[in-house]
Amino acid sequence: MKIGTIILAAGGSTRMGGQAKQLIEYQGQTLVQRITDAAIALEAGPVVVVLGAHRVEIGTELAGKPITLVDNPAWQTGLASSLKTGLAALYLTQKDVDAVMILLTDQPHVSFGLLKHMLYAKEKTGKGIVACLYADELGVPVLFDRKYMEELLQLQGDKGAKSVVLKHTNDCAAIPFDLGKVDLDTQEDITRFRQENP
Repeated sequence: MKIGTIILAAGGSTRMGGQAKQLIEYQGQTLVQRITDAAIALEAGPVVVVLGAHRVEIGTELAGKPITLVDNPAWQTGLASSLKTGLAALYLTQKDVDAVMILLTDQPHVSFGLLKHMLYAKEKTGKGIVACLYADELGVPVLFDRKYMEELLQLQGDKGAKSVVLKHTNDCAAIPFDLGKVDLDTQEDITRFRQENP
């Protein structure tokens, strides 16, 4: 099974006072490096990173890695445009992917082990979607069978992958991932995270 991975790294970190949260360091690496390295290590298929607001800094950070960097000039219109930009880049280069995994950069506890577990669940359950379960909700990271590509390409504005997951819960395998609720959106989130993970 060939899995394409899309990492959404285009956001402007507006609630961070303009500091790029993708470049926050954790365990000796920036968040965008960590998630990209985890995706590459899967060796499941092509990896696409969607850039936007901080394209130069993040692009420099990822230079030399075996990935495709793609720019979303419409990143300010919301998540949907970045997702569609990533899907387009994936399909331009790889028509034969069987499924696509969608990752964000602001969930520091997403690991190679979690992503591997998701691939295993896809093969074992045969479900069209594998999503993570935290704070009593399904969300990203998420893995979609290619049959959901058209629906993902129809998303608009700030609607992301989660809205598609919630429409098809009967075709979704849930992976418990309690630490998924830790995401770094504000300066307070980062301060708390650093205190809990020195």
